[in-house]
Amino acid sequence: MKTRVVMPPSGIKEAVRLLSTGEPVALPTETVYGLGAAALDPMACAKIFEAKERPLSDPLIVHLPSFDWLEKLAQPNDLALRLAEKFWPGPLTMVLPRQAIIPDIVTAGQETVALRMSAHPVFQQVAEAFGQPIAAPSANRFGRISPTRAEHVLSELDGRIPLILDGGPCAHGIESTIVLIRGDGMEVLRHGPVTAEELLKFGRVLLGSGGISAPGMRKSHYAPRTRLEIKWHRHPADALSGSSAGSQCHAGLLAWSSSGDGYGAVERLSPTQDLREAAANLYGAMRRLDEAGLELIVAEPVPETGLGVAIMERLRKAAARD
Repeated sequence: MKTRVVMPPSGIKEAVRLLSTGEPVALPTETVYGLGAAALDPMACAKIFEAKERPLSDPLIVHLPSFDWLEKLAQPNDLALRLAEKFWPGPLTMVLPRQAIIPDIVTAGQETVALRMSAHPVFQQVAEAFGQPIAAPSANRFGRISPTRAEHVLSELDGRIPLILDGGPCAHGIESTIVLIRGDGMEVLRHGPVTAEELLKFGRVLLGSGGISAPGMRKSHYAPRTRLEIKWHRHPADALSGSSAGSQCHAGLLAWSSSGDGYGAVERLSPTQDLREAAANLYGAMRRLDEAGLELIVAEPVPETGLGVAIMERLRKAAARD
């Protein structure tokens, strides 16, 4: 299969045509690029799992073309409706009791479904023209670094999918916040651009109860092939313990505040230490370090406030090994 990269507006019609015939296509969202397929077509959704090498036990997020699909696909309570009114379209995913119309492959056999509406104008045009819900996890091999540009998707899925719709770089750069709605409260299953502080304005943020599987919840996820460690290091010799001076250049730094002197490669998340900029740059910086032929990537911690919580969640998963 040859994978084509196309641009809007002409590429929108082609993307809709492929979705309508049960094929998966990569689409830009405001968070990361997604691999989309017709959410109500089990065979189309199976192609997502095949292309990504994704376990069938990992459910998919379903993107709605319009608000009126919410009650067709799920059973929202008053809290869910208020959150949708405030944060949709946008980077908030809600896990809600499902309707029977949702195929089991989408929910991994669970009685809940994860729903959101993308704010990206290109995704919105595709969804509106297609007129059906689109299942769209991140457009990368399972467990790998999520793509924030069309070229990242091509490096991951070339030859596995027919089309990538290039909508430019993603604005947020990390995946959506996922919340499980539990009565008048919310359990944050994955931190993201919508912060816990923002959610608290709408109800209680509850402690985790377990038992619900959602995208990105595995211990090891968003991971580069190169080993990654989260540490403060004054010098790369501290990172590569027992290494000689000549091998110090084989460590790279994902920098937050230090100069990075002595490292073989340095990617700075934000020169001004802006967490929003750091989130937008995170996956691209990790990918460049991963492709630099290093022995180790050292990631400096960022402050765990606001978006820093989501960034550190991604870094811990990237450093973990199942």
